[in-house]
Amino acid sequence: MEKIVLDTNFLLSVFELKIDIFEEIFNCMDCKYELFVVKQTIKELEKLINKTGFSKKQRAAKFALSLLNSKIEAKKIVVLEVPGDNVDDILAGLDGYIIATNDKELKKRCNKVITIKQKKHVVIENVLWIESARTYQSGSNAICRGY
Repeated sequence: MEKIVLDTNFLLSVFELKIDIFEEIFNCMDCKYELFVVKQTIKELEKLINKTGFSKKQRAAKFALSLLNSKIEAKKIVVLEVPGDNVDDILAGLDGYIIATNDKELKKRCNKVITIKQKKHVVIENVLWIESARTYQSGSNAICRGY
């Protein structure tokens, strides 16, 4: 079973891009998987919500947190208690997990990522292989919607 951890910016894309990331991940995966979120991601969303002013990012964070909490309550997402403060460092250090992110720098630090392409499709990439070969080789459950 694959383990997928959702990054903050991936969750924000639900509102910003109006994409159902959960449906897209389901369509993308050809094996069983489980979804996770680190507690620090939840804290990041809460910080975005509590900033002064009223921005699109705040609305996105509020929507993402509400959706995330409903998925956690329904036992569709598991909260990981991992030590550390910096979400990117935590996610890059997780072994055996696919990281769902749109963060360009974080993708470079991870072995396998799920990302959004063309603002509408979720794809799995083996980033280290792509970086070294500059082409994409599909592996088991590695291609989703045209990649």
